[in-house]
Amino acid sequence: MSRLDRSLISGMPLFQGLGPAELDRMVGQARSLRVAKGQAVFEYEQEAHSFFLLLDGHVRVVKITPDGQEVIVRYISPGELMGIAHALGRTTYPANAIAAIDCVLLAWPSQLWAEFAATYPSFIANAYKTVGERLQDAHARVVQMSTEQVDQRVAHALLKLVKQTGKQTDDGLLIDFPISRQDIAEMTGTTLHTVSRLLAAWEEKGLVKSGRQKVTVVEPHRLLMLAEGRTPKA
Repeated sequence: MSRLDRSLISGMPLFQGLGPAELDRMVGQARSLRVAKGQAVFEYEQEAHSFFLLLDGHVRVVKITPDGQEVIVRYISPGELMGIAHALGRTTYPANAIAAIDCVLLAWPSQLWAEFAATYPSFIANAYKTVGERLQDAHARVVQMSTEQVDQRVAHALLKLVKQTGKQTDDGLLIDFPISRQDIAEMTGTTLHTVSRLLAAWEEKGLVKSGRQKVTVVEPHRLLMLAEGRTPKA
């Protein structure tokens, strides 16, 4: 396998504050891997043997409820860490991570986490900032699930994905990876039928365009008004 180069990670916010020699050492301890669409990067309760950095693609993080229902917790985008179970005091992975499209990742053995914590304090600080943001996001989702109507939850989910991965097109902001209506239902605690009905209604109003595993937000401001419980102007 060819030697990995620090240019893979040097421009990422996660590695700000590290010099060239430190980046070389970090990337030299990683291995690269490709995960095909639909395959698992890791699985729930599997021994946390590695932690990962997503270089290319998108990964769907899925939890299974006690009654067996799948809930999409979040999507991981390029430049984000995942599988950092040891940072949470765990020895096993807390969820399933499934490639939403073909992905390229770097992987480090989990036993290196303590070494990185001692050697690269800026990296660890940035990593724990990510953990904090995810905890805040999880809290916000709990509030949304308990206080918002389903149309608000779906609107918030689409806006979040657009903010995370939106690509400007002639039609509007395209969520830049395949996402099904079932995926959106699993993100928002509702049913496929409800998501299909909402997207059809919003398409008639010109807020979104949707197709097979594709959603484009045409009018993000109007969708935001709906997410906030305000009535968007026609």
